[in-house]
Amino acid sequence: MQSFLSTPNTAKICYFNHTRLIHNNQYLTSTNYPLPFSPPPISLHFSNSYSPILVLNQKPKPTSQISRSISRPLLCANSSNAITADDNNSKKSLGDWIQTVGETISVLFPLWVALGCLIGLFKPNSFNWVKPQWTVTGITLTMLGMGMTLTFDDLRSALAMPKQLFCGFILQYSVMPLSGYFISKLLNLPSHYAAGLILVGCCPGGTASNIVTYIARGNVALSVLMTAASTLSAVVMTPFLTEKLAGQFVAVDAAGLFMSTLQVVLLPVLAGAFLNQYFKSLVKIVSPLMPPIAVATVAVLCGNAIAQSSSAILMSGQQVVLAAALLHASGFFFGYVLSRMLGVDVSSSRTISIEVGMQNSVLGVVLATQHFGNPLTAVPCAVSSVCHSIFGSALAGIWRRSVPDQVQQ
Repeated sequence: MQSFLSTPNTAKICYFNHTRLIHNNQYLTSTNYPLPFSPPPISLHFSNSYSPILVLNQKPKPTSQISRSISRPLLCANSSNAITADDNNSKKSLGDWIQTVGETISVLFPLWVALGCLIGLFKPNSFNWVKPQWTVTGITLTMLGMGMTLTFDDLRSALAMPKQLFCGFILQYSVMPLSGYFISKLLNLPSHYAAGLILVGCCPGGTASNIVTYIARGNVALSVLMTAASTLSAVVMTPFLTEKLAGQFVAVDAAGLFMSTLQVVLLPVLAGAFLNQYFKSLVKIVSPLMPPIAVATVAVLCGNAIAQSSSAILMSGQQVVLAAALLHASGFFFGYVLSRMLGVDVSSSRTISIEVGMQNSVLGVVLATQHFGNPLTAVPCAVSSVCHSIFGSALAGIWRRSVPDQVQQ
């Protein structure tokens, strides 16, 4: 009794199972809970023969004490989190289980890619079943799934954060392509490896960057918009930059790169955004299946790229791994430092760093396979997928320990 009232003898409280309380000719329903506050000094009577459960002796004073017997807030019957809703939520539907499994697979993305590459390296025959046309189908489905996370309204909302988006876009298509070029020169890479490293540096941001940004307490909205912007512009930027920077190493089919990027990137992303805008019920059913499909696609394509040249990689693979590691380390480092120098807030700088450092490596694998004669050109792209996944996950774990002082909404 004393725990509910600030002064003694203010009121006498007892429990009553279900009584209709009449005040000003209106029925109020009391339940099996004690009142966690002092009621106003009003005259009360009941519609039945039971004795009153509340008798006021003096004017109550405010109190902030709460009953310890109430383990959770009282919920009204129409509340979405009412007791019945809690009971129903304890039973997950099949769709909920599929979504949970899909999210678990997505979080373990670096593990699956690394496993696929290791199998391709030491058991190359395991990927003999992969056909060339399947690579195009796989990346198309991945881009379609990314498009389903967007709407045309999301694309228009980029106008709300022009500074961060512009900085991220410029760094995406300057830091990584130039890093690929200079690292190739520094390590004196063979022409096919140099072309592959530059190609992956010219690719847009990877879809896994959105998950890593969320873990790192970054600006998730900016991450999605940056991925969309760099992906849509890749139709022009990837062929153009690859031709300018890698043209001195190998012959680059810029027109072929343009058409392939248009088919496997731009059209699927726009189709996914269209479906999400106008067919939300369909997307709600299909979208839980897209993350595991995307992860499986990346793992298989990267493993297949490694398997095609496993013997050559075992002979000179250390050089390729070092080059890919330096490429992505440069992207993460300069993406963050230059963003801060340009006055971007901490949360958005983390996002830009992750977007710049994590590339759409599987797109590089597909483009290298289709438009470069030497299969070794795709190897840096496949190794890149493992490197940026490991680096990004480690960086997200470090950044997650600290909340940014400024969070750009």
